[in-house]
Amino acid sequence: MAQVTLRKVVKKYDEVLAVRGIDLDIMDKEFVVLVGPSGCGKSTTLRMIAGLEEITDGDIAIGGDVVNDVPPKDRDIAMVFQNYALYPHMNVYENMSFGLKLKRTPKDIIDQRVRQAAQILDITELLDRKPKQLSGGQRQRVAMGRAIVRDPKVFLFDEPLSNLDAKLRVQMRTEIKKVHQKVRTTTVYVTHDQIEAMTLADRVVVMNGGNIEQVGPPNELYHSPKTKFVAGFIGSPAMNMVPCQLEASGDALKVRLSDTLSLAVPASRTARYRPHVGKPGLLFGLRPEHLTETRPHLEADMQTFDVKLDVTEPMGMETLVYFAINGIDICGRVNPNAGARESQTMKLCADMANMHLIDDKTEQVL
Repeated sequence: MAQVTLRKVVKKYDEVLAVRGIDLDIMDKEFVVLVGPSGCGKSTTLRMIAGLEEITDGDIAIGGDVVNDVPPKDRDIAMVFQNYALYPHMNVYENMSFGLKLKRTPKDIIDQRVRQAAQILDITELLDRKPKQLSGGQRQRVAMGRAIVRDPKVFLFDEPLSNLDAKLRVQMRTEIKKVHQKVRTTTVYVTHDQIEAMTLADRVVVMNGGNIEQVGPPNELYHSPKTKFVAGFIGSPAMNMVPCQLEASGDALKVRLSDTLSLAVPASRTARYRPHVGKPGLLFGLRPEHLTETRPHLEADMQTFDVKLDVTEPMGMETLVYFAINGIDICGRVNPNAGARESQTMKLCADMANMHLIDDKTEQVL
């Protein structure tokens, strides 16, 4: 079993707290992605798991054994970096087999592992080439192959796709997911790209300012964020957030966004939201895909309203529309044939069943 466990892990550089006492359990064979903005502590956390950074306080265990004082080479982990780190004078076969040779692994086992990994990664025909003869994507496959042949307890990926162009990143995301399905090794992956996190992970760990904001499956983080930060960070374009007033209207509730615009709160949310009626500092959150063109048959929780569009962005399969409420820019997603025109008025529909109410002071989703 290759569980990775972090208990009250702290990393301090002089007076700067990079990681602030985090707890995390990564299950055997699980693919976990650490995501967050620059400086949030995700790479530092990965490097502490690898043993490349000493922890200031707390415990890290791999496979049930505390490894705080175990050197990196004895932790039975394999790390893939963003810069590939291939030996330029060795061909692909030699690069992939070098670590096994250092461990004095028998030649027949080395050959078997290298060829098996090359087959998984579809680089068998590249085994005789030098790194300079390879594309960026091929070099990244070789770096992954070098990790796979070691058959470690844990794979660690440190932003491995950040040096690739956009098209190749999408392709390599798919490749990494396929490899994990074939080689079911516990994997910890660091990225600042929330799309990478959402598409790759069994569970996503959202970090911010050295703390863990939320841990969960991608869909849970997307549809049920617990904090303002997670709500705004996960999703592209980001969730719209507008200052609002929660008002009572008999037994029902509504959110007032401006003097002329208020939207009814779904009946299923009234009991949950009623204690916050009249409370200052509330934000109304709604994702762009829940702001669409009106349709002939609207469901109960869909509310229509008219807006003047400031900008439209045709994206092919959809058009992004931008408008303002009380000076706050709002984004919606409409059908490309819905007739959205800049500087024109358009009737939009808000799917209130997917609304979020956020306390701006505590930054908690209510």
